[in-house]
Amino acid sequence: MSREYFEKYSGLTIFIVMLVFFVLALRIYQLQVLQGPQYREAANSNKIRVITLPAARGIIYDRNHVPLVKNEPYYYASLMPETKNIDTAGLSKLLDINEKKLITKLKKGEAQRFKAIVLKEGLAFKDVAAIEARRSDFPGLMVEPNLTRHYVYNNTGSHVIGYLGRMTAKQMQSAEYDNVTPETFVGQWAAEEFYDRQLRGSAGEKIIEVDALGRQLKLIGQTKPQMGKDITLSIDIDLQEAAEKAFGGKTGSLVVINTTNAEVLALVSLPAFDPNDFVMGIETDKWNAMHKDKRHPFLNRALQSTYPPGSVFKPVVAIAALEEGVTDANSGTHCNGSLEFGKYSFGCWKSHGSVSFHRAMVESCDVFYYEIGKKLGIERIEKYARLFGLGSSTGIGLKRGVDEKDGTMPSTKWKNKAAKRQWFLGETLSASIGQGYVSVTPAQMAQMTAMIANEGIIMPITLLKDGNAAMPRERLNIRSETFDTVKSAMYGVVNEERGTGKDAKSKIVQISGKTGTAQVIAGRLKSEQQKERHRDHAWFIAYAPSEHPEIALAVIVEHGGHGGSAAAPIAKQVIESYFKGKAGK
Repeated sequence: MSREYFEKYSGLTIFIVMLVFFVLALRIYQLQVLQGPQYREAANSNKIRVITLPAARGIIYDRNHVPLVKNEPYYYASLMPETKNIDTAGLSKLLDINEKKLITKLKKGEAQRFKAIVLKEGLAFKDVAAIEARRSDFPGLMVEPNLTRHYVYNNTGSHVIGYLGRMTAKQMQSAEYDNVTPETFVGQWAAEEFYDRQLRGSAGEKIIEVDALGRQLKLIGQTKPQMGKDITLSIDIDLQEAAEKAFGGKTGSLVVINTTNAEVLALVSLPAFDPNDFVMGIETDKWNAMHKDKRHPFLNRALQSTYPPGSVFKPVVAIAALEEGVTDANSGTHCNGSLEFGKYSFGCWKSHGSVSFHRAMVESCDVFYYEIGKKLGIERIEKYARLFGLGSSTGIGLKRGVDEKDGTMPSTKWKNKAAKRQWFLGETLSASIGQGYVSVTPAQMAQMTAMIANEGIIMPITLLKDGNAAMPRERLNIRSETFDTVKSAMYGVVNEERGTGKDAKSKIVQISGKTGTAQVIAGRLKSEQQKERHRDHAWFIAYAPSEHPEIALAVIVEHGGHGGSAAAPIAKQVIESYFKGKAGK
């Protein structure tokens, strides 16, 4: 090669070589500097995995430390993020899930860098074995454990205990759930929801290095989960079970309260539901069937249903009349089966003849209460009803999960605001026997009965054992003589031959109470002649023992007819169960 030729092309060669090195340098700069973090993250996501370590949820106990729930392990199949070339047809067959649903889950999980994509939960052991046997066919597929809830007593007490479920969209946006991982089950109803923060604890985390099949190579770091705190409810699960069975399949509610500390010993709402149906996600067909059920199993009747109280309202009217001096223990009236007022006739369930204060309560004479209600006026009736907690929610402690109702305790001011109309005296007569605008919840009636039993001690009812331990004891400014007179009459309701509640009379313990039959629709047909949905509601309130009461209760049987025949026997069974259970402990 000549010198001239070398000199002619050497400069060009050097330029080309330098240009190639410059382009390579630019590419290296782009890969390592400009796009370095992105590629490092992609590389790490293929080998670094963050595993959530579930926290054991606190246990819910009954008052005798009987566990009402258990934490149980379950398994779920997941896939490492950014797994490539997935055989979706084969994987859907292995997991027994719809391929379209599988693809949707994979697309939703594409944004995840370190968290595995959950594909199927609630795997049986045979499913786990099948997946483990074929993991080499599906790189990145893994089986992981988690914890869920088992409700030991199934339907029993479900309206008190509640259930768990995945976080709702609203919960995910709430600051209260900021530190809760999406796979965590949280309380969705009743005690499980209301006490969720203390029950759920906090999850831990384990960071590991894995191979392409998801097998652990090295532990990089770990934080331990913190178990949730246990809670002890005030309910006695044996009494709760006995109370629910006492209804014999009827629809209704019952609330039992300890008269000394206002702890709820049983809270029944029937029909109920099985919270175990919700723990892994309820089936659509079952969910739809429950929501279409005309008996409304999700309705907490003790707190959310309001009813006219009927004659179980009479003890409060009697107390008001005695305190205000419009009647006394020796007064009486004549009942010929109705009270004529203008062009209206206010009926009684029978013609009682001459009735005293005592007999009017024992035989539930409406005419007597029309007379004293007329003298009292609606304002004083409302005043005393509210003193005993009627017309206001009890604040029992399930408000967040269950929207407790206030009911209605009418007054002239209330009607003017609600209906823009004046109050009429005839409406006072209806209110004096617990009809008309008056409406209450079973929980309110149980609270009222407990306050009569303990002679005016004011305590909010509670669902936690020792929930009122620090609560100061206050008492209504009502004379002991007034309580003595009313309680004597309530004893007669159950224990005298003509008492409307004699079906509650027990050989085990002396019971005092009051029956109530609340009209659903006005009419002259007897309740048993009406269509079932139009029949009267059956009420009974009671406390026992009559001397030195320990428990008080209210029971309502929807469309049950007469309180004495439908509700009183249920109350008797529940009260006897309580004292039999107490003797056996």
